[in-house]
Amino acid sequence: MLTLYHAPQSRSSRFVWLLSELGVTYDLKEVSIRRAKPDAAPGDTGTVGERDPANVHPFGKVPAIVHDGVMVWESAAVALYLTDAFPDAGLGPQIGDPLRGAYLSWLAAYSGVFEPAFITTMFGFEAPASSVGWVPAAEVMAHVNATLNEGPYLLGERFSAVDVLYGSSFALFLGSPLLPNEEPLVSYVERLTARPAYQGVAEIEKG
Repeated sequence: MLTLYHAPQSRSSRFVWLLSELGVTYDLKEVSIRRAKPDAAPGDTGTVGERDPANVHPFGKVPAIVHDGVMVWESAAVALYLTDAFPDAGLGPQIGDPLRGAYLSWLAAYSGVFEPAFITTMFGFEAPASSVGWVPAAEVMAHVNATLNEGPYLLGERFSAVDVLYGSSFALFLGSPLLPNEEPLVSYVERLTARPAYQGVAEIEKG
């Protein structure tokens, strides 16, 4: 038994996509989360909404899953858990696969480097490259673009769960000041959003 704790139009939407790619049967448990104010000014960190007591995530966020009694939370951890639990789909290189190292590195960098770099930029400041564990957003995207210039996906020719994590964010922000409409990112997002599993997310969220 697998349950996804999900709030529409949030980080958990990418796991509706990933679970469809995996071909896994699951229950969708919709919960409410605290969200940014819809009319917030730049730098405003205030939120609206309350923690949902039905949500198992320890900080009241999403995603979280419960699989056969095991609870896993946070995007990178959930992605790794699911691709290890359902290896036949081929969406996560397994131990012994030469791509395993790159896969783990991209997963860890999503939460440890990518999101901090972009969230701080959105709030109007940027940490110096040498002072913390992440780098300026421009350096993040330089590495992403260099990687995509070598192949259609972040693992080269192989579509994987890291494309779901990064691609879902890129699709959301492409064309904004954070992510201008430039190649190879535009073509990458077009490839990902054309996938039937991605296109099915909106229908599932509409109920």
